[in-house]
Amino acid sequence: MSSQPDAAETIIGFVNSYLVHTKKGIFLGIGLIFMLWTTLMLISNIESAFNDIWHVKHPRSIFRTITDYVSLFFLLPIFLVVSSGLSIWIAALQDQLSDVIVLGPIMTIVIELSPYLLLSAGFVCLYVFMPNTKVKFSSALWPGILAGVCLQVFQMVYINSQIWISNYNAIYGSFAMIPFFLLWLQTSWIICLMGAELTYCKQNSEDFFSSEPTLTSGYSFNSRLEQSWIIMEHVAQRFMDGEEEYTAEEIKEMLNAEAASRGSDKKIPMRVVENLLSDLQDIHFLAELVHDEKGDTARYLPNEALKNLTKEELYNRLSNLGVKI
Repeated sequence: MSSQPDAAETIIGFVNSYLVHTKKGIFLGIGLIFMLWTTLMLISNIESAFNDIWHVKHPRSIFRTITDYVSLFFLLPIFLVVSSGLSIWIAALQDQLSDVIVLGPIMTIVIELSPYLLLSAGFVCLYVFMPNTKVKFSSALWPGILAGVCLQVFQMVYINSQIWISNYNAIYGSFAMIPFFLLWLQTSWIICLMGAELTYCKQNSEDFFSSEPTLTSGYSFNSRLEQSWIIMEHVAQRFMDGEEEYTAEEIKEMLNAEAASRGSDKKIPMRVVENLLSDLQDIHFLAELVHDEKGDTARYLPNEALKNLTKEELYNRLSNLGVKI
């Protein structure tokens, strides 16, 4: 805060006032509870956003929420504080090592890359850990590195801009830093969500980068009705035969095999299959069988008695539900 002395004095005064009031146990207890609740809501919103990206409808169980979130309470602040501190520490340490013949250039490179590596590692862990589904490390690696580099570069720009902001202190005082802080906050989350989207695209790359034609647009209600009925026929048959339930990936392969047998060369992407399965769950034709373990793959089985799951009933319920394009 050297470039913002007015803001630093305000913050220090606020902290001193807070420390005086923390002598009262009730105030300390309320503040601690409010801080934990705020942090819990933040992480819960992050998980919800990541689950929306991955089309996951079931959040973590209470037990896993407690254990996983407590781990994040300790790890996430460490990553944020250390990565921010290294950005400033590099500038001071680089001048001291510049005179060393051998270690100087090497240490300078290592020190300059360390905040990028640390922040990238944090994003990779976040993309693998946060969604309540199985995310491959290879899918999160490059998006995590890209997000870490982008955020670190933007963070350096933000820190250096504090000197420029100090020129407006005479007009705005300590409030001059607020617009730039809000800009940094907004851009940081955009970068974070961008990496999460890229991780999803990387893991389902065959749906986005395949040279084969896919059903990505113009998917009519009749087509959805037909595909949904094919899914129900195969899921019900496996259920009656007592075999292991279908996964979403197996359903996609089954639908593509059915399409190929009818002479169609179009492939059904995973996001279309996920929408079909979501519709069938919303109308209570399918139930998703999930376990508390994150690595377990969700499987699907009939949600009602098979005698009630007719094609006419499927048409009526899908008509009332509407069509997701």
